[in-house]
Amino acid sequence: MDHYEALGQKYPGGNPVNFAVYLRRLGASSSFIGAVGSDEDGALVLRALAEKGVDVSRVRTLEGPTPTTTVTMENGNRVFTSYDPGVMEGYSLEPEDLDFIAGHDLAVTAVWGRCEDRLAEIRQRGVRVAFDCADLPFDPVCQRALPHVDIAFFSDDQAGDAQLMETIRQIAGMGPSVVVAMRGAHGSMAWDGELFYTSGALDCPVVDTLGAGDSYIAGFLDATLRGLSMPRRMRAGSQCAAVTIGYVGAW
Repeated sequence: MDHYEALGQKYPGGNPVNFAVYLRRLGASSSFIGAVGSDEDGALVLRALAEKGVDVSRVRTLEGPTPTTTVTMENGNRVFTSYDPGVMEGYSLEPEDLDFIAGHDLAVTAVWGRCEDRLAEIRQRGVRVAFDCADLPFDPVCQRALPHVDIAFFSDDQAGDAQLMETIRQIAGMGPSVVVAMRGAHGSMAWDGELFYTSGALDCPVVDTLGAGDSYIAGFLDATLRGLSMPRRMRAGSQCAAVTIGYVGAW
């Protein structure tokens, strides 16, 4: 749950949860695998995901609190002030989860997904793997994950082009065949193993940037699954993000 203290409001959210919802918004089928708590927040998350058409059959309800992030707003930009992992502390995938994932075209997770050591198994089953490093591409978790990742994403809205290209090359050197840097208002940069591509952000109203990166990734991956070119994938990511930042909360 994303808790907006100043507004006194809570909204369902979270990195892989958002991916699943945004992919449904784009017309793809999606499933979420993870855990929620035995509290009211957990029930709300499950109900909200089901209403969005996301398959929650592999979500576990565990005794304890649902993970919560506290969010404040600064000039329309979301700032995370605290995170309580709740029942996700110690969470791990079960063999049945891996069997379930094997029935999908793509598995998407992130630096907080607690499954970086299972990505090799997922990939061996013929499922492509996408991974969001957030702003921590050289974190030990990412370094364990990236050799088993097909498409890697990370966030950096400060680096210049030359520095960003070097970071992308370093990440690609760990294993991914496609690496995408999300640059916020500066757009995005991508590498496909041969060429660099750049794409600008769309000019659109900004209400709340929460979920902007997640929705960019969803748009990019949906376009990837549809076999579109790299420029069109990047454009699709920006278009999806432009929708999300036009309202409060991730979805």
